[in-house]
This record gives sequence, C-alpha cells and structure tokens, in this order.
Amino acid sequence: MKRILVRRWICSLLMVGSLVSPLYSLAEEGVKLDHAPVDTSNLPSLQRGAQHFMNYCMTCHSAHLARFDLLEQIGLSKKQVEGNLILTNAKIADYMTVVLTPKDAKSWFGVPPPDLTVEARVRGADWIYTYLRSFYRDDQRPNGWNNRVFPNVAMPHVLWQLQGQQVLQHPGEAESLVLMQKGQMSAQEYDQYVGDLVNFLVFMSEPTRGERLHLGIWVLGFLVLLFFAARALKHEFWKDIH
Repeated sequence: MKRILVRRWICSLLMVGSLVSPLYSLAEEGVKLDHAPVDTSNLPSLQRGAQHFMNYCMTCHSAHLARFDLLEQIGLSKKQVEGNLILTNAKIADYMTVVLTPKDAKSWFGVPPPDLTVEARVRGADWIYTYLRSFYRDDQRPNGWNNRVFPNVAMPHVLWQLQGQQVLQHPGEAESLVLMQKGQMSAQEYDQYVGDLVNFLVFMSEPTRGERLHLGIWVLGFLVLLFFAARALKHEFWKDIH
C-alpha cells in the first residue's frame, strides 16, 4: 500500500513538473520573465484582448475548448460578438476553431500551432507576455524571425507591424533586444496591447476563476465559524470530565 502511495505521489510531482518545466528552463538560461499586467476583473481590457485574439491569433490558433458565447461573460452582447468578433460564418454557440488544418499547418510551419484555450495555465501569463515582446530578426531562420524566450520557434512574429523590428545585440550572457525599425505603436502602446491579449488568454483558460475565488472565501469563512462552534461544543461535552 505504501509503495502504491509513493508511486502516485511521484507521478503527481512529474505531472506538475511537466507543466512548470518551461519556467525552470527559462530560469536556467537566464531569461528573465516580465510581469504581465493581468486583471481579469478589468472588462475593457478583456474586451480589447478578445478583439486582438480574434484578429491575430485565430488566423492559425484555435481555442476548441471554448465557445464564442464565452465572450458574453466579459460584458459583450450577443449582437456585438456576432457582428464584431466572429469573423467567419460560425454561430455564437460554436467552438472557437479555425479553418487551418493540422496537416496544412505542419507543411507550412513545420509543426501545428498549439490550441490556446488553456495555454495561459500551461505556460503562465508572464511567459506569454514576455514571449510576445521578445521576437527579433534572424536571417538564419526560415521565416526570418526568432525569439529570445523560445529559441528557434516556428511561429513568425505576426505582430511585427505593431511592435516594429528588433535585433539581438551581444548574443550570450549580456544579450539584449534593440528596436531597429519602429512599428505602428510606441513601446508603451504595444506593451498594453500584449497585456490586454494575455489578460484575455488568462480569462479564457479559467473563466470561473473569479467565481471560484469568491466562493472559496465564503467556504473558508464558514469553516472558521464551524471550527469555533465545534470547539465550544467539545468544551461543553467534556467540561465535567477530568
């Protein structure tokens, strides 16, 4: 029995390690993750992030575990979702899938683009936030782009017109990214743009998080009251027993 419990405990640790391993690998390589401005209670930010996601991410990436009606939870009406955010002939109750097939994606990019429904929970908000701001020009890569957080990634920099083009200076321990060509946005505007997108990805990965945390506070409060009630009852039962 003890051996079975130990094996289960080891398997659980391995599963957790597989999820956080990207973060540990980044720490070992010396890539510092920037803090993502995540606030899933900020509805305007979530709405902007949803628009960014539909305009850029869903060209290749799906979110097949989420439906379009999820967007109604961030303060958008059904009419707004259907008129502004559903860019295909999909219905509001349909899942967020893309036309691009895994076969075509593999032939174009080398690997199929990952589904983004729970990517924020797997990678972490800080990882995605830093990743989307760390692309740089690399003529040695097939698509002309590379990434400091995810070296040799197959994904091109789809937001380069907004951010501009960066180059990697002093490759090695003192390497840094320098803006070579300005984009349509300033650095602050682009950071906010990416921050809104990451905020929406965090929300989409766990839409009930706010409700869960709110309910958890009430449950903990109830348990605290129950503890004192049980303690008082125990003293009442045992007060005459020495």
